[in-house]
Amino acid sequence: MKNPDRNTVSRLEDLPNIGKAIARDLRLVGIDHPNKLIGADAYGLYESLCTATGKRQDPCVIDVFMSVIHFMQGGKALPWWSFTEKRKKAGTSNG
Repeated sequence: MKNPDRNTVSRLEDLPNIGKAIARDLRLVGIDHPNKLIGADAYGLYESLCTATGKRQDPCVIDVFMSVIHFMQGGKALPWWSFTEKRKKAGTSNG
């Protein structure tokens, strides 16, 4: 798993769990630099992405957003599926 220096990373694609597609999705909702993830709300980003694309995205995208926000806020680099249970407990379980 990618584990860059969160203080110097400048490309979304260099973050854990982020590939080209999710990086593109993040840019679509105004996140163009890793630092913009600090303090971001995964659920809000997800809703913005659904609105921007005009379709409901897979709820697992929330898990990916949660994982990368967690990392940028000082947490360990964890696989995105580590956040699935937390999302499901919050009530967004389909998918």
